[in-house]
Amino acid sequence: MNRQEREAAARRIMERAGPATVPPDLYAQVLRRGGRLLRRRVLARRVAALLLLAAVVAFTVWALTARPWVEPPSRTTPPLTGW
Repeated sequence: MNRQEREAAARRIMERAGPATVPPDLYAQVLRRGGRLLRRRVLARRVAALLLLAAVVAFTVWALTARPWVEPPSRTTPPLTGW
């Protein structure tokens, strides 16, 4: 098929097809689904924020109790020389 034949075939198909039918309750379905998706996203954001907050609190408590920035005490004494 050349280009003109393809265009003619496409025109015939588009002219043959009637107007698209839309279900009457489509708007209500879209509203329900959109609301459900919005609630899930809000819930997911809140759960992520709570997990982040819990991780920050746990890290802060660990850092305050373990104090990783302080050098640990020496386990051996230095040698005594020069007496």
